[in-house]
Amino acid sequence: MEMKQVSENCFAVLNEKNRVCDANSGLINRAGGVVIDTQSDLPHARKMIEMFSKVWTAMPKRVVNTHEDGDHVWGNQLFDGAEIIAHKSVPERMRHVANPAETRKLLHGVDHLLARLVLKMLHPGVAAAGQQLAEDYNLDGVELVLPTVLFDTRYELNLDGTEVHLIYVGPCHQVGDTIIHVPKDRVVFAGDVLFRQCTPMGWTGSYQKWFQCLDLLVELEPEVIVPGHGPLCGIEGVTEMRAYLQYVRDESRKCFDNGLTSLDAAKRMEFGPYGEWRAPARLYMNVERAYREFRNDPADAPWDSAGTFDAIYQVARAKGIDVEY
Repeated sequence: MEMKQVSENCFAVLNEKNRVCDANSGLINRAGGVVIDTQSDLPHARKMIEMFSKVWTAMPKRVVNTHEDGDHVWGNQLFDGAEIIAHKSVPERMRHVANPAETRKLLHGVDHLLARLVLKMLHPGVAAAGQQLAEDYNLDGVELVLPTVLFDTRYELNLDGTEVHLIYVGPCHQVGDTIIHVPKDRVVFAGDVLFRQCTPMGWTGSYQKWFQCLDLLVELEPEVIVPGHGPLCGIEGVTEMRAYLQYVRDESRKCFDNGLTSLDAAKRMEFGPYGEWRAPARLYMNVERAYREFRNDPADAPWDSAGTFDAIYQVARAKGIDVEY
């Protein structure tokens, strides 16, 4: 993890590995401060606080959760007394998709030899994801602390003359997707609406919705964008990700029309210039997302998480690359 100053008032803590749970966080250092996303476990959250404490004078009065995934909310409990701001859908969604007890059980399971062997036999992808997560993360002591200030489409803060706009853009990557725009500083904190140099994942929403959100990022004319995962960028990061999504959707359409399953399509599809991105086998999720649209499935249709991780595992094996999530 490293901290970077991205403008006069804005800072970012970046996770360099860019895998599942390696999320970025932000700080707007004005009028008591606003922290954006709180990391994946307590040790990482404490490290983030230690880094930001080099520039703030006191713990911040406000936290923003850009969406409901655990890697963006599992450090909330360390900000005692702060307002936690999020879209109105986030608290209920957190109860369903960010239950630390379930992930903690997985991490403890991969530490136990017999449980790990059984898991590898039944769900090799889940076992691989659990082992990867256990390398860097420990969810012991994590409690689910829900947002306390909720909004619908837009929420605005004025930090001693610095305006901060929270804009709801979901469902895109997740139901509660929110971007944070600081116009004066020309900075956008994009959450998981934007992945940079790592393969994006979307759990809900549609390609059309994601394209609309990426177009909005361009319209805001930021000088710096802090993505949810990956290094800092400008508009070029948006352009790259939009091109990736368009490529996958177009290729998926061909495979769908030819009767291939989403898994077979992902195994056959070329990574193209995106093979250098982290965790390229997550391609499967983007193919399956396209297939859902082609089948007219509901945008909020639930995912089989175990089956999804197993499919990513199979794609990586079929292409002879390391299994990464």
